[in-house]
Amino acid sequence: MQFYLCSMSSINLNQAEIRQGNYRSLAKVISQVENAADGAMDLLRQLKINYDIPVIGFTGPPGAGKSSLLNALLAKMADKWRIAILAVDPTSPFTSGSILGDRYRMNDYFLHQNVFIRSLATRGNLGGLSARTIEITDVLRSCAFDFIFIETVGVGQSEVEIAALADTTVLVLNPGAGDDIQALKAGIMEIADVFVINKADRDQADALMKHIQNMLRLRNQAHHPPIFKTVATEGIGIDLLTECLIDKTRKQTDKLSLFYEKSIRLIISNKMRDFDYKSLKNKLQAATDSKDFNLYNFLHENYFRK
Repeated sequence: MQFYLCSMSSINLNQAEIRQGNYRSLAKVISQVENAADGAMDLLRQLKINYDIPVIGFTGPPGAGKSSLLNALLAKMADKWRIAILAVDPTSPFTSGSILGDRYRMNDYFLHQNVFIRSLATRGNLGGLSARTIEITDVLRSCAFDFIFIETVGVGQSEVEIAALADTTVLVLNPGAGDDIQALKAGIMEIADVFVINKADRDQADALMKHIQNMLRLRNQAHHPPIFKTVATEGIGIDLLTECLIDKTRKQTDKLSLFYEKSIRLIISNKMRDFDYKSLKNKLQAATDSKDFNLYNFLHENYFRK
């Protein structure tokens, strides 16, 4: 398979090379896509994407142990399967920088021949993902991985975008981290295909499980998502969770809904690609000096009218 870059040079990423751990070229291609470089769309259009490769998303509040959980899963899976991990870190709204530190929690497997780990910055994108996560995931799906894991930022209640991308969404919670009842009010609770109570050696673990079970009963569904207790740093409960995730990848997912949601996001991204943000700010600065300023009139006059 050939990937054509804006420099007109080509990078061969056939399955044999990926199995041998040739990830340098893959990283370069991802950078081209992430930065929306010239030729990136042509590159994506030439991909032979295997949509049967399962994408498993891990989301949850900061400090829940998502990175530690992924590290524990790698201990069970890395020697048997080829795994790609996208770890999304927040971008500072003040410096525009990002630490990209999640991969350091998985440093035991950073050089493993079956594991590819890539950190992504949100670059201001909301919803817990990078602006190019969909496209980068499809690049990985063209490279003969067995599983693709995505770790979201961990921003809390609004972090539901992963449900439109992942075949399976894992919500990681831990007991005693604030008001459990308040956490259950979050919209994020509704997207979970699997619940994980990490740091389950804490006293409040049983209480949190009861709260989740009570919430699930209110949904009036025939089948409820499974709930697992884990202590990721000690490997406790990881075997059962691994078996569950592997079993879910064998089941048919609603791919039409996923394609629909991804299409909407890609269309919006394409429509906004050439938008002049600086011009908007300048126009607003001039318009808001007026005492009669109305935001909707401003947008109608400048942007809404065809």
